[in-house]
Amino acid sequence: MYKSFPAGLYAITPDTNCTVRLCEMVEQVLMGGATCVQYRNKAADQSLRLLQATEIHRLCQKHNVPLIINDDIDLTLEIDAEGLHVGENDTAVPVAKKYLADDKIIGVSCYNQLDRAVAAQAQGASYVAFGAFFPSVTKSDATQAGIELLQAAKSLIRIPVVAIGGINQHNASILLHSGCFAIAVCQGLFTGDDICVTTREFSRLFNKF
Repeated sequence: MYKSFPAGLYAITPDTNCTVRLCEMVEQVLMGGATCVQYRNKAADQSLRLLQATEIHRLCQKHNVPLIINDDIDLTLEIDAEGLHVGENDTAVPVAKKYLADDKIIGVSCYNQLDRAVAAQAQGASYVAFGAFFPSVTKSDATQAGIELLQAAKSLIRIPVVAIGGINQHNASILLHSGCFAIAVCQGLFTGDDICVTTREFSRLFNKF
């Protein structure tokens, strides 16, 4: 059903132990027009992650938006989420494809490495993500990527390209203009006074490209 990764705003959940508040925030981004949600909580234990992912998946299904699980293939399988996102030291794409159904989305973090993206594409990834393009509060030690990377990717990468890292409403346009298919946002989305309004403002940026 979701084999093709959707263009638009890719919301990445913040770390919080408060499941009720997390679900409230996710509901707001879904109402605001986010086209995809990634559940990521590095601080929670497995039981809390299962609870939170299950509740978020229910919300995503209500809005017909795919839920991607960060770096946890077992959790992806347990709740039958629509996809999995992996980093450099996580489950390899061929292994993920062995266990996940053919219609599942598999995303790969490629940092500032174009060759890693080319390899992920060849292995059957659904999308690749580059970044951080700007200083990131979520990952202060993140590898920095330059705008020229998006330009170089145009001739080599045929699957969707996602930009991540320190993205806000002021700097997102340059990434969209450079050819990225989706933008992944956490802090710039979930820390605002009105998350739904902020999501709509991000989503409107895609109408210009």
